[in-house]
Parts: sequence; structure tokens; C-alpha cells
Amino acid sequence: MRIAQIAPLHEAVPPKLYGGTERVVSFLTDELVAMGHDVTLFASGDSVTKANLDAVWPRALRLDPAIRDPIAPHMLLMERVARLADQFDVLHFHMDYWPFTYFSRQKTPFVTTMHGRLDLMELQPVFDAFPDVPIVSISNNQRQPLPQANYVGTVLHGLPEKLLTPQSGPRDYLAFLGRICPEKGVDKAIRIARAVGLPLKIAAKIDRVDAEYFEKEIVPMLGEGVELIGEINDAQKPAFLSGAKALLMPIDWPEPFGLVMIEAMACGTPVVALRRGSVPEVLENGLTGLIVDSEAEAIAAFPRLAETNAQQIRKRFDERFTARRMAEDYLKIYARLGEQ
Repeated sequence: MRIAQIAPLHEAVPPKLYGGTERVVSFLTDELVAMGHDVTLFASGDSVTKANLDAVWPRALRLDPAIRDPIAPHMLLMERVARLADQFDVLHFHMDYWPFTYFSRQKTPFVTTMHGRLDLMELQPVFDAFPDVPIVSISNNQRQPLPQANYVGTVLHGLPEKLLTPQSGPRDYLAFLGRICPEKGVDKAIRIARAVGLPLKIAAKIDRVDAEYFEKEIVPMLGEGVELIGEINDAQKPAFLSGAKALLMPIDWPEPFGLVMIEAMACGTPVVALRRGSVPEVLENGLTGLIVDSEAEAIAAFPRLAETNAQQIRKRFDERFTARRMAEDYLKIYARLGEQ
């Protein structure tokens, strides 16, 4: 198939450091190329891909201090895809509702994967206005706030099989990976780690919007076995995750997927997570981690981590969360769209 993958321009594909959506786009794009498809990736010019790269903007917007209006480059991106749309069998957008208006009025089949939370009030009238736009959810739980959307499938994320693998050595600390913000629960992670008597290493991004929260709430909690190591890249993740007794994910929001869970699983590391959003769809309680309902329950459940097995966790990753499985799921959706 001739497939266009259209990514946001905020981060490179894949991101240099933190970034879930663009990372998934990279994994999917490269896997489709490996399967023999003709793929064009529309993304920032500093992206690295096995597909044909159509660079609408020279570099990722988040790392470009000169950018003051991030909407303008995205307008150019939409226009570029529109002018080339008839060269593809399917257009796959990863940009929320950006393509709804124009691409609903042209002939090339298109689909949009919603990567973020859907429980925002302002999304309701948008989806009411576009009831026929094909949507892919990244978990079934993600769909709940917008039942009126035209879901054509749920595709759980996947990782390249050999990207992250278990590393030998002791597992003697707890890990937190992702972003420091109130909904991700790093404060809970710190309290859990201290309660169970284990050091905590925090590999996380701090957005400008969360800088005040970080300084006021998190900085006073650092030290005494709690270490902030900053953002890490994919090359650093195997050692970081493999050295952990568990990954802590005490989230307080409807997590649409949670890529960090399968990154930990790829390294044979169990995840201790609060029962929010997609967590029960991704984790298997007692097998690949512990699903709990409170901070106190997480602390009390910690002895059960001894029942988990690194080899079995990795086996479940191989069975459920590879990029090949993800690509095959999307190809089935592309084929159905082409038949309509």
C-alpha cells in the first residue's frame, strides 16, 4: 500500500528525548516499511525514518526557541498533505482533530488515531459536528467520554521487538519514567518508595507549564534516596528499567495508553500502577505488574512483586505489544477503509 503517516511537528520522529505520540509514529512507520509498504512520513526535518521523509518544517518545534506560533507550521503541514493526498491509498493522521474539516471533503481514505485524553468538554461539539470521521482509539477506556465518535478500531501501542531488552544485573531501586506533572503522580511515587524502603530514580521531563508545580511540590521531596536524573532516550532505557525492581505509575488521570508500561515490560520489569484509564487493558494483575486502587494499597501490595517473573513479563510483551502486531492491526483498518 501507499501510506502517508502524518505526525505533529512539536517533536522529531522519533523524539530526541520524551515524547509518546511521535515515538509510536516512528515505530509504526518503520515497521510498515519493513513489511514492504511504500510509506511517506510527514514530520519535522530532524526526524529519522526508514520511510520517505517529507519535511514540512526544518526542526521540531519544542526544541526551536525561535518559534512563537506553533499553529502556522501545522497549517503548512495540512496544506502539504492535501496537495499530495491523491498519491496515497490511505492517509493516517496522528494530529487529533486537525484533519477533520478538509479531509472529510476529499476522496483519499483517511483515519485519525487519537493519542490524548478525550474527556475535555470542548471536544464534544467537535465530534458532534464530525460523526463520520474514522477514529482509532489506543485503548477501549479512552473512548468513554466520546461514545458518539466513529471508532473503526482500537489499536494498542507496540514497540520494536529488539528496541528494549532485559539487561543483567541487580534490580535494587524503583523507577519513575515520563513527565513530572500533577496527574502523573510523581509525589505519590516518592511516598511509596520511602514507605517500602527503596531508592527511587526519576527519569522525567519537566514542561514549562509544570515548572512551578515541580519547584513547589517536588523539589522539597528530593534527596534521601530520591534521585532526579532528567529525561533519558531509548538507548538509556534498557539499563534504567532493567535495574528497577518495579516501575511506579501512580497516575491520577484517565491515561489513554501509557507507553512506559510496555517499555518496562520489554525489560522484564513489573509495573505498579493505579487503576486509571487504560491500565487494566495493558497490565495483567499479578503477572506483568500490580494494579491497585490507592497509594496505601500500592504500599501494602509490594510483597506480591516477588511473585512476578522477568522472563514471563518479557514473554507477555512479545505476545501482546510488538510493533509488528501494531502494524498488522492498522493494516486491517486501512484495508477496510479502502473498501468503503
